[in-house]
Amino acid sequence: MQCYEGITFEQMVGEWNYQKQLLHLEMSRLKETHLPGDVDMDVFSEEFFIKRPLLQAFINPSPSVMLIDELDKADEEVESFLLQALGEKEITVNDLGTFNLENDLVVVLTSNSQRMLLDETRDRCLFLYIDYPTPEREIEIIKSLIPDAPHLLVEKVVGLIQRIRKLDLIKKPSIRATVDWVRTLITTGDLEASDESLKRTVQVVLKSEEDRKKVQSTIFKSSK
Repeated sequence: MQCYEGITFEQMVGEWNYQKQLLHLEMSRLKETHLPGDVDMDVFSEEFFIKRPLLQAFINPSPSVMLIDELDKADEEVESFLLQALGEKEITVNDLGTFNLENDLVVVLTSNSQRMLLDETRDRCLFLYIDYPTPEREIEIIKSLIPDAPHLLVEKVVGLIQRIRKLDLIKKPSIRATVDWVRTLITTGDLEASDESLKRTVQVVLKSEEDRKKVQSTIFKSSK
């Protein structure tokens, strides 16, 4: 489940299929004219409810693993709901009832520290900090995504990225940024990653003018 600003209970748990409900009611009215008393007007059953990832993970009879990605992008109200649902092992849906956890569910929460998660959430989690990969590991990742990229090109870009990340930047380049930089250099045709090409395309991995100026004045100035 990918979290984002403004995500709601319905988008996490589920929502009523209003079109299906209205169609069922209309068909029921038509039937009633021909078969009075033999009409099903109940539109608040599971048949009319669209189950979203969290509820699906709860009712799955097999042991499950659920990733709730970037929880820090959701607001505290959503986080509190998740905490209650996972703590009590049940989810209640108005007009439908309560669903109990049906399996040994393992939940993985990720956060990029866009905001601090609630103390209650952190108290109930096993914390694991994942740092940027080593140069060797990052080269492996890039080669797995761009297998045709020349090794010397990847090695040079990764080495530069590793140096850039050591600076005090507003936003340090991600692994995705490294991939984008390698692809950009391949697209421009500079498979040797000359210093001039690297300097010209570094904006691919930097996301603010302040960071660009800092990199240009330190990394590239020192490489002359």
